[in-house]
Amino acid sequence: MVVVDLDAFDANADDLVRRAGGTPIRVASKSLRVPALLTRALARDGFAGVLGYTLREGLWLVEQGISTDVVLAYPTVDRGGLRRLLADEKARASITLMVDNVAHLDLIDGCREPGTSVPVRVALDIDAGLRLGRSHVGPKRSPLHDSADVLGFARAVIARPGFELVGVMTYEGQVAGVQDAVPTQRAKSLVVRRLKSASMAQLAERRSQIASALAELVELEFWNGGGSGSVEATAADRAVTEIAAGSGLLVPTLFDHYQSFRPRPAAFYGVPVVRKPSEGIVTAAGGGFIASGPAGKDRAPLPWAPAGLHLTGLEGAGEVQSPLTGPGVAALEIGDWVWFRHAKSGELAEHTNLVHLVSGDSVVETVRSYRGFGCSW
Repeated sequence: MVVVDLDAFDANADDLVRRAGGTPIRVASKSLRVPALLTRALARDGFAGVLGYTLREGLWLVEQGISTDVVLAYPTVDRGGLRRLLADEKARASITLMVDNVAHLDLIDGCREPGTSVPVRVALDIDAGLRLGRSHVGPKRSPLHDSADVLGFARAVIARPGFELVGVMTYEGQVAGVQDAVPTQRAKSLVVRRLKSASMAQLAERRSQIASALAELVELEFWNGGGSGSVEATAADRAVTEIAAGSGLLVPTLFDHYQSFRPRPAAFYGVPVVRKPSEGIVTAAGGGFIASGPAGKDRAPLPWAPAGLHLTGLEGAGEVQSPLTGPGVAALEIGDWVWFRHAKSGELAEHTNLVHLVSGDSVVETVRSYRGFGCSW
């Protein structure tokens, strides 16, 4: 059973808007994957548009009337989806594709009807990583880094019939997506904070240079940057016109320890106790929803309620059973529920068809996830 605390969700939304200081927030759908929650966020002042993760998802969001402003955060090579986009005037006006290589343009052109060049909205994905000599700190995304790289590719896009360059994305994941105040990792957290500071300083200078150069070529509609963990720092950059955020609404465990903000956990899932194999241990039915990313303890779900529970070292969180130990076991009987938090936002929705929205101690509404709508992107 998956639940979302709407009171916490709304409080987190308000806090993101406060931290953004007037810069619009584009909702990262990857971090929600529940249409009703996307709609709830978009209805709030301070939020505008969706940052999607696949083309077919974007097409579906437009078809369902959830958004007419979807920017894809990642390039697509979905030829079927591209053919649908090219044939749909409303979708072409509503969806912006992400590109960083001439091969992306070639693939899109290869999906066109012969002799046609209907305009497609595209944005440039520019690497926002920190360069320290030959070292690169940050997500391995775009090959576009220096001004010369960006301008050369921008000219190629502008000169090519059928493409309209409307935006730029610079995602500083090494700042937005990395905890920097973990109580059990004080030394590492200090290093992370220093790397974040150096990264934002370097990126601000590079963004300014690229923005000035691009302004001589094209008038952009948007410059997207940041994430839930870097809202204030990204909003302070004059080149950025909007901030992407999504995890900060549901707050998975990987967002528990940031120096700059203290959000409220809003998403939980419950599994029943089905066994008591020995004194001091109970076994829950399944619940082993391990998050993507580098394998480690921080990708495992966290037993949340009742308090005083933790996973065992040998079995951990399992596909069909999850043994739990700790002082909280004493209060549990077969049939009782244990509540967990997932490590990453959005991925939890891939394990359920239904999400129960609660306020206080009442279930306000039960809604469907993408999976519940039969969608697998």
